[in-house]
Amino acid sequence: MTERFRRGDRVEWNFRGHTVTGRVRKRLIERTEVAGQVVAASKDEPRYLVRSDKSGKETARRPEALKRLD
Repeated sequence: MTERFRRGDRVEWNFRGHTVTGRVRKRLIERTEVAGQVVAASKDEPRYLVRSDKSGKETARRPEALKRLD
């Protein structure tokens, strides 16, 4: 079972060989458009909307791609 995150949780993920940190903004459970890309989220396979600390850009990530920070 994958970890469940809540709004405001600090997380990190890998993007093109770099580690990015940010905060969870929202749990996505239906098909949504994020930054011009369609995100195929569902209740069975949710995605998380996260905002990068450095760039401020938002992206959608799978829960298994995220790691909670203390």
